[in-house]
Amino acid sequence: MAKPIMIQGTMSNAGKSLFAAALCRIFKQDGYSVSPFKSQNMALNSYITADGLEMGRAQVMQAEAAGIELSVLMNPILLKPTTDVGSQVIVNGEVRGNMRAMDYFKYKKELVPDIMKAYNVLSSQHDIIVIEGAGSAAELNLKSDDIVNMGMAKLAKAPVLLVGDIDRGGIFAQLLGTLMLVEQEERDMIKGLVVNKFRGDKSIFQSGVDILEQRGGKPVVGVVPYINCDIEDEDSLSDKLENKSADGIIDIAVIRLPRISNFTDFDVFSQYEGVSVRYVSKPSQLENPDFIIIPGTKSTINDMKWLVESGLEIAVKRAAEKGVPVFGICGGYQILGEKISDPDFSEGGGCTDGMRLLKCRTVFSQEKNRSRTSGKFLQVDGIFSCLTGAEFSGYEIHLGETESDEKPLLSCGGAQNGNIYGCYIHGIFDNSDVSERIVKALYKRKGIAFNGGTADRKAYKERQYDQLADEVRKNIDMELVYKILNEGI
Repeated sequence: MAKPIMIQGTMSNAGKSLFAAALCRIFKQDGYSVSPFKSQNMALNSYITADGLEMGRAQVMQAEAAGIELSVLMNPILLKPTTDVGSQVIVNGEVRGNMRAMDYFKYKKELVPDIMKAYNVLSSQHDIIVIEGAGSAAELNLKSDDIVNMGMAKLAKAPVLLVGDIDRGGIFAQLLGTLMLVEQEERDMIKGLVVNKFRGDKSIFQSGVDILEQRGGKPVVGVVPYINCDIEDEDSLSDKLENKSADGIIDIAVIRLPRISNFTDFDVFSQYEGVSVRYVSKPSQLENPDFIIIPGTKSTINDMKWLVESGLEIAVKRAAEKGVPVFGICGGYQILGEKISDPDFSEGGGCTDGMRLLKCRTVFSQEKNRSRTSGKFLQVDGIFSCLTGAEFSGYEIHLGETESDEKPLLSCGGAQNGNIYGCYIHGIFDNSDVSERIVKALYKRKGIAFNGGTADRKAYKERQYDQLADEVRKNIDMELVYKILNEGI
């Protein structure tokens, strides 16, 4: 069976996912077979495996870093928030239904057998399991039925590294406070501390390391700098979602819907020279983009209503009238249509008009479409006519079906009308041929020749994982990490 090591944090966005990914890559580089694992993930960014099962993207990213085949076993429970007090519950890649937070809190202990079955299968297949926790290790109000932090550490008998975020301040309160709040048995399982996202001269913080070790009684495994690497982030707190001013020759504006999902679909464009991708949530932020993307959402009807109330619907339509291309993916595709109906209360029920930029109508049902797909662009009109014949691959995650009176965009559906395009395919831009053709068309429209190269997404991500691992390896005591791993609890 594999040796486990667990990464827990002092708060959300402390950097657990990336630190776990770094360890996955380091162990791989050192010759070990390593798998990521997270018992329960809450995220709107999800992925479809080759066998049509749904899981969180953080473990997809970590599996890529580990260089192993993806499996839903790496994330047996996925919670996709549907409202502020409820989520869709997905177990082993299959939807169990929607639950209010209180109902799920009472139910989740029943999922321990599913968690341990998944964990034990992975453990039998690999040398090392890198387990990621969620939120804070000291969520006292959730402690009695915890299945993702110390509760998971106990189930897996995993030593814990506790990660704190110094960039957000209060690192002593974060790390020492967490140690004070957990029970003695749990404190004993924490074998080391990690100070993450440090900026500046580390030598200045040596006294801080001494304080943490003296007062916490735990070794500081490392002080990890703020690493500027471009790795897919599933968290809603991601820095990339912050509004930024356009700083490229080509300005791509992604509408930041309140329940935005799968925003990693657009990361590929940032690889191209002179292209900036920014997220906007107010009409004043839209400015004069070259390309507008409406992304996926977990609550299409509510986010369509938000577009109207925020004024962004009018702003996007005005841009479209000026010829700015607009592309909707999944929920964004549904939003571009004429009407969205949810008669079975799949996402809360109701009916609303869409933006009416495409002659399409969507009706939700309880059955979720989960599939990997590939195909070609058909005869494409408008600014992106260059996409005609381009091959793509990706995956679909959506409720209901869309009926279209428009010219189809893809060999598997979608719709187009002039410079307005929509489809259900997540990851459609990741094919370098597709994204490069779009970038070249946008450059051409501005009367500028694009002289950059093709963005090989897979090779690019491999370089980013190596960069992450190299930086983390240089700044932590890997000899101590291996000692903690081998000694266990």
